[in-house]
Amino acid sequence: MTMNQLRLLRWMKRRAENVAVALLATVFVSFILQILFRYVLGWPVGWTLEVSTLAWMWLVLWGAAFVVTERDEIRFDIVYSAVSRRTRRGFAIVTAMALIALLLVSLPATVDYVMFMKVEKASYIDIRLDYLFSVYVLFALAAIVRYAWLGFEAIRGRAPDLTDPSHLRDE
Repeated sequence: MTMNQLRLLRWMKRRAENVAVALLATVFVSFILQILFRYVLGWPVGWTLEVSTLAWMWLVLWGAAFVVTERDEIRFDIVYSAVSRRTRRGFAIVTAMALIALLLVSLPATVDYVMFMKVEKASYIDIRLDYLFSVYVLFALAAIVRYAWLGFEAIRGRAPDLTDPSHLRDE
């Protein structure tokens, strides 16, 4: 990659992190407003719960798609860390192929469902649900690309990193 491409990727990653921060701030502010309206003012409002729930959904899927790195992902690695580098490569290839296949098979139905949801709106904030649920399509596409890259790297000979801190020096 050229320096300009690397700069562009770093810039895009920072913007993705900025979106995640804005979503987390939205969750926090709407949660505080919900407490304020309900318990201080005695005026329960529903929109705060809806905003915080939808912002949380977006935060989780956006973050998983564009912010979280492979090393940050949670794994059940008791077996994974105990096997050889070659076996870890095999695990990575099988996992990548399975996830890509599952996401690709489910993608048309997912897109159809999200597009169908244009007939519904969120109860309080009055935004079409297809806009709100579209983040899952972004997540699925990003996951397909990510696991295609990880599978390709494993096929080329790069084993995934160890994740168990007690074994990191063994590599």
